[in-house]
Amino acid sequence: MSRILVFQHVAAEPLGTLDPLIRRRGHRIRFVNFDRDPGAEPNVERYRGLVVLGGPMNVEDRAERAHLSTELRAIEAMLEQGKPVLGICLGAQLLAHVLGAPVRKHHVPEIGWYPLHSTDAGRDDPVLAPLAGAAPVFQWHRYSFEIPHGAHHLARTDTCEQQAFRWGDNAYGFQFHLEMDVPLIERWLANPVYRAELAELGHGTSEEAIRALTAQHIAGMQRRADAVFNNFLDLIGRPQRRYTLPSREWV
Repeated sequence: MSRILVFQHVAAEPLGTLDPLIRRRGHRIRFVNFDRDPGAEPNVERYRGLVVLGGPMNVEDRAERAHLSTELRAIEAMLEQGKPVLGICLGAQLLAHVLGAPVRKHHVPEIGWYPLHSTDAGRDDPVLAPLAGAAPVFQWHRYSFEIPHGAHHLARTDTCEQQAFRWGDNAYGFQFHLEMDVPLIERWLANPVYRAELAELGHGTSEEAIRALTAQHIAGMQRRADAVFNNFLDLIGRPQRRYTLPSREWV
């Protein structure tokens, strides 16, 4: 039975709908929750793939959150071993940073539902193809990444050009949250930290607007998300292809 490593940063941002898909495929999940155990040093050699979830912190917070440097080293090791990596929101920003791409505060925060537009590469991508067209996806971010050199740019929105990329054969960064369902969205809307961020950054977005759009779009996104995630999980069983990355010190 293969084992997948999952980096979690806060209790409010779990695997969501990806969790039962992983278990249904027969994979075991090893969670490392850096909020509970910031000094954890996972041995990535023991795992067939890595999923790095979202969180309210940012790559630039490494001085205050040493676990971010631990995560960068782990992502780098997984890439060098040719193992599949999926980064979601903060996870995508960490992946992009490992690959040498800038991560910075975005000019317009995205909170709520946004149409996602696939690039030509995205429409043909073996993992992201189910999102081809203008698929509404859920967003909650104020930072964004640049597309790493040598990576394939897979998707954009009208307010954020860099929404998804693939590096090599099996490393993916998604700025958006395909893992959401109604209970998880309600959990975020009830969380005081997320509510404060929505009030500060949401601009024309409100809880009521998010709920109305969730009722309209969640079923369609979940169908596409299941297809995307299953495509990614297919990569776990493929032979590994090792890569050589430039040497860096994550401090």
